[in-house]
Amino acid sequence: MLLPEETTIFTRMSALAQEFNALNLGQGFPDDSPPEFLTETAAEYLRKGPHQYAPMQGLLTLREALADKFYRFYGLRPDPETEITITAGGTQALFTAIAAFIDPGDEAIILEPAYDSYAPAVLNRNGRCVFVPLKSDDFRPNWEAIRDALTQRTRLLIINTPHNPSGAVWAESDYENLENLAQSHPFLVLSDEVYEHIVFDQHRHKPLWSIPGLRERCLSVYSFGKVFHCTGWKIGYTVAGPELTRRFRKAHQYHVFSVNAPLQHALGKVLKNYEWFRALAGHFQNLRDQFLSYLRDSRWEFTPASGTYFQLLGYRRISREDDLRFAEWLTREKKITTIPASFFYHDRRDEKRLRICFAKSPHTLQKAAEILCRI
Repeated sequence: MLLPEETTIFTRMSALAQEFNALNLGQGFPDDSPPEFLTETAAEYLRKGPHQYAPMQGLLTLREALADKFYRFYGLRPDPETEITITAGGTQALFTAIAAFIDPGDEAIILEPAYDSYAPAVLNRNGRCVFVPLKSDDFRPNWEAIRDALTQRTRLLIINTPHNPSGAVWAESDYENLENLAQSHPFLVLSDEVYEHIVFDQHRHKPLWSIPGLRERCLSVYSFGKVFHCTGWKIGYTVAGPELTRRFRKAHQYHVFSVNAPLQHALGKVLKNYEWFRALAGHFQNLRDQFLSYLRDSRWEFTPASGTYFQLLGYRRISREDDLRFAEWLTREKKITTIPASFFYHDRRDEKRLRICFAKSPHTLQKAAEILCRI
């Protein structure tokens, strides 16, 4: 099996939402438009160009701006020539990294629940997925289980913080445990950090690439779509040491070659609007708090997300139906669409949870909460 034959759950539930005219809190895209300073700059470059291929590794001006931003927020400046690559979104970056690092028979450890593109990319390379559950109470890594899963064939550990779908954020001890583990095992780390600026309640994100013991063994993935409310633009980037970047680019050049040139110019010009990034966490935390305040006295169970713009809702006190059937019923009968959390597990483990996206307008969240509270 190279790729799953079924349509993804996101496509499936969004189609159902459209069919039944339901509020779509399933697929992870915000109601907010991109900031005007970005769209106006993009329009300028769409009018005047350039309109031909950008360099394979991405525009140098954008990579330099990213290096400056990285230094401003994290205190380290990756080399824009040899350590930053512009990609056609975060998912392409993840797929290309796996293609670059996994050979047939290699093993990749995937911490579940997990974003649904990791495993298909490993299988596409005839690699073997080794699934390790996150802790059930707080969705942080179980380091003893990860250590037990390591073998001589382990090539890659795929991590994600802030975490989709749970909204969990790593603690300092998690970074220390990973660094210690990496000292005794030669695996590489693919770090999905697309929600880096969306962390709440005094939590802080630490890029894996910034940790000295992991710098040469880690490739971190980021997304402009998540931070600028433009998921449809499909532009992201990677940060990694020179050797991993060289290998990544060898695959990248044949997957997409280069990325949208006018939008790269626009992003490079506006990236120094650092206040935009600083405001993201407060914006989404306000939406999270507003939405959860409506559900406080409902029958839904939840632990507030510490990051991302996703929230898991447990429904054990409402129904014993499996989560796919329950999510479909909510869409058809209650006109509200969610994502059944079992689809973030390879074995469809059903813990009676649904994932919702709260990156919506206050009006939409209030309307959705009113529906949920009546159940």
